[in-house]
Amino acid sequence: MKFLQTYGLSYILVILLTFAGTWYFISNDKNKLVSASEKSITSVVTISSSNNISFSASQGGIGSGVIFSNDGYIVTNFHILSGKNINVKLNNGNNYPAAVIGIDKNADIAVLKINTNEELSPINIADSNNLRIGDKVLAIGNPYGIGISVSNGIISATGRDYGNPYLQLIQTDAAINPGNSGGALINENGNLIGINSKIFSRTGAYQGIGFAIPSNLVVQIATQLIRFGKVKNLWIGNFRVARVRLNNDNKIVDGLKIIEMDGLGPLYEKGIRVNDIIIGVNDGNGNWKNLIQSLRFATLGEDLKLEFFTTSNEFLTFKFTYEEN
Repeated sequence: MKFLQTYGLSYILVILLTFAGTWYFISNDKNKLVSASEKSITSVVTISSSNNISFSASQGGIGSGVIFSNDGYIVTNFHILSGKNINVKLNNGNNYPAAVIGIDKNADIAVLKINTNEELSPINIADSNNLRIGDKVLAIGNPYGIGISVSNGIISATGRDYGNPYLQLIQTDAAINPGNSGGALINENGNLIGINSKIFSRTGAYQGIGFAIPSNLVVQIATQLIRFGKVKNLWIGNFRVARVRLNNDNKIVDGLKIIEMDGLGPLYEKGIRVNDIIIGVNDGNGNWKNLIQSLRFATLGEDLKLEFFTTSNEFLTFKFTYEEN
């Protein structure tokens, strides 16, 4: 009674409402992750590759993949395809032989195709440009071949250059282990935001740092592999460059100096020669990373703008349009 007299019923009511609200949000958050997992888990498959028909994990590679379309296309990592005989095991336990439709070794992406009359569950895909550090994620795959499993975490970073300047990888602390490669990284709505591809580890197992290829890039590469059997890059000529730094209007900028080129291609035809310097790529810095990404991942109809400082002290700007050939 003394407590009630001192603090009053209104104070106790506030405390109870606070606990109730906290419980509601925690419960709702858990339910959301459960729903996301249930939504996407049937879209993730196990992939075995071997030079033997048995598809034993000990005799070949085992990893994961994601159903890309309802007509049997599956996206995975190239590095798990260690054998010529490839098997896809669906979440319901059914197995199918798979054909390789196309690979992109640089991006570590492969597209497989299975033929089946059963209804498949293609994964829903989110825009990976909208990711935020701290967003909750789930990693779905088959770690160590024990079966399709789900782990949770957050996005730790985006735009990571971990051994490959092409990819701008997503970093996550969701548990990713051998066998998870090629599996799905999904958001809390159950939509694909990346394909799990590698981990940073001193032991070979999970140590809190995993990486995924962003979904927008996966879609771009997979679409080309399905359509052409390969990735078509924007070609502006054959040349080699060296990194340099130069003073442009009293500002130090990165540049790429052409140190070797042949007499073929759009750059040569526009008059660019050895010792000319690329100082801008699509209104960004003239560095290797920007150039490689712009050349490699240009889409059909897209323009590439390059700015040059030439040996005759001229500033030149050219646009190249990526057209299907």
